[in-house]
Amino acid sequence: MRSGALVRLSALILAGLPVTAAAEPTDLVIRVISEGGKFVGTSMGGAEIILRDVRSGEVLAHGRTAGSTGDTARIMTGGPRGTPLADEASAAFRTRIDIDEPRLVEVVAYGPLAQPQAAVRVTAQRWIVPGRPATQGDGWVLELPGLVVDLVEPAAHQRGGVGASVRLAANVALMCGCPIEPGGIWDAARYDVRATIRHDGRPAGEVRLSYGGRTGYFTGAFPADMAGAYAVTVTAIDTKTGATGVDASSILVP
Repeated sequence: MRSGALVRLSALILAGLPVTAAAEPTDLVIRVISEGGKFVGTSMGGAEIILRDVRSGEVLAHGRTAGSTGDTARIMTGGPRGTPLADEASAAFRTRIDIDEPRLVEVVAYGPLAQPQAAVRVTAQRWIVPGRPATQGDGWVLELPGLVVDLVEPAAHQRGGVGASVRLAANVALMCGCPIEPGGIWDAARYDVRATIRHDGRPAGEVRLSYGGRTGYFTGAFPADMAGAYAVTVTAIDTKTGATGVDASSILVP
């Protein structure tokens, strides 16, 4: 606090007048990390961040994470508990809020914004003290659960013929966009990807999708034996972490 401010504060105290605490700029760094993966950054559209005072509901800051997914070896091999995972390029939302007293703050993270069919919302709360930054280590980190599943075949409300084989194809990735491939850090063999089929609202079987020869691509097929509406729901589960994603489509057979 500057000397002039100290003089004014002393004068107020001597005069018996009420003293209002001055708001202090307080820096925060918020990061969002994918379940079982890396940081959610620019390549996946980032994650929307809202900082709100829990008691008053006042929005203190609003933005999105931006930057890289981070250093793979540093994040995935890790170190002793508390070892920072982020480097300077790792995706984050950086902000400064002006507060004059400790605030119980809630952060809401929603993403990944580039994959709205897979986006989920997570929240966390912590105390923020004026002038005491929440930037140490990785900052304030939230984990975004789930997997991105993008069912590309069949296309929405596609039409087919009775007796035809309906091709199934889905792209699967971590929420950070990290690649799923045979023998990789995120080994395709550990992902259980399957399609549940319903015909005119009734169960009509399940199909296991297998790795389709390129990163994150899983394929299969099922026979459209009867006319009607077929609903297809694809689920992907990481059998190591439990991370789960879902997408759906439909096909009409006249």
